[in-house]
Amino acid sequence: MNPAPDTQAPTVGLLYPGFGAEDDFPALEQRLDGAIRLPLVHTSVGVDHHDVDALLDLGGPDRLAEGAHTLMESAPGSVMWACTSGSFVFGWDGARRQVEQLAVVTGLPTSSTSLAFVAALQHLGIRTVAVAASYPEDVATHFVGFLGSGGITVTTMTSHGIETAAGVGKLSDAAVVDLVRSVDTTGAEAVLVPDTAMHSLLLVEAMEQAAGLPVLTANQVTVWQGLAIQGARTALPRLGRLFT
Repeated sequence: MNPAPDTQAPTVGLLYPGFGAEDDFPALEQRLDGAIRLPLVHTSVGVDHHDVDALLDLGGPDRLAEGAHTLMESAPGSVMWACTSGSFVFGWDGARRQVEQLAVVTGLPTSSTSLAFVAALQHLGIRTVAVAASYPEDVATHFVGFLGSGGITVTTMTSHGIETAAGVGKLSDAAVVDLVRSVDTTGAEAVLVPDTAMHSLLLVEAMEQAAGLPVLTANQVTVWQGLAIQGARTALPRLGRLFT
């Protein structure tokens, strides 16, 4: 019999668009024996497609607010919009406004995956990165621009042209690690792997070994930022350099 969840454990509420790698989060909860709680609410999706217009709709305030009202039932200590592309397509200022509007709804410390990437890099003192993106190139280019607005230089960006979150969620563990292994890391201090639809939380150590550098993944930085903004401890095992 599994132990009852620790209601005193730091709780990061996740607003997660549609379906892809949502099982990454309960898998991490289980591996950590309930040291943190990661309740998740699926936000509504118009069209599952890595297309700028579809992503702008995905991250619209009405969709996020609707999910946030349901998420509050889990009594989180912070809220994360657990989506990279549905935040960075709004640009730096737009992503900040998106979070500010959501914070009014939640009344809690609130952030998003895109902003979490930049915060995590600042925490590690890293300014140059390589990006291994699952998205089509036009969408991935928006992420590069977003990072630039946050003071981060991208040395190399690879795009793998996967058009849907569902497609990304079906990648095997080996394929995910290969994304990192295949990117040119010359001049980079870390490798970024955006897309919360990609299973990554149990693979960070393998990815860092493959890259020979710190690796930041979307789901990883989402959890880290959700803990950090509520003042919770962020030292957790087997989650890579960011969590040590």
